[in-house]
Amino acid sequence: MRVAHIRETQLTTYLVENQARFYRLAYSYLNNREEALDAVQTAVCKALEKQDSLKDADAVHTWFYRILTNVCTDMLRQRKRVTLVPPESLDAGSYEDPLPEDGSLARRVDALPPEVAAIIRLRFYEELSLQEISAVMNCPLSTVKTRLYTGLRKLRVSLEGESL
Repeated sequence: MRVAHIRETQLTTYLVENQARFYRLAYSYLNNREEALDAVQTAVCKALEKQDSLKDADAVHTWFYRILTNVCTDMLRQRKRVTLVPPESLDAGSYEDPLPEDGSLARRVDALPPEVAAIIRLRFYEELSLQEISAVMNCPLSTVKTRLYTGLRKLRVSLEGESL
């Protein structure tokens, strides 16, 4: 009983102290203030409900980030956004990522495939190590590295205006 109380206190303290970081990460996924706030609230509720599944108190950082990224991903899926592209705009063999019109770096990250953008956000916005990202994303470290360097290469190319 005492250990559960200590764990709950540690978790609550962590959640309160880092709420701004959580909001920033959720906003980077959802680009909507209300949805980001909802995502953080949902993730906090899930974390409090599932706190018994946290075996190592030192892993609370990656454990909660996994919950939050999963909530954001679920919210994106629920949007069911469909972008119709007219056939004449498709070049045969052209599979380039769309370039945002405003040219901002955040928009360019948003234009990357979701699994690549998520890794870039966690690495550079949240300063997680590659090992922590591997735990959050639940994928091998080699996959994290590949996606990170692929995303960075695409960002560099789009910023320089070069083509591969």
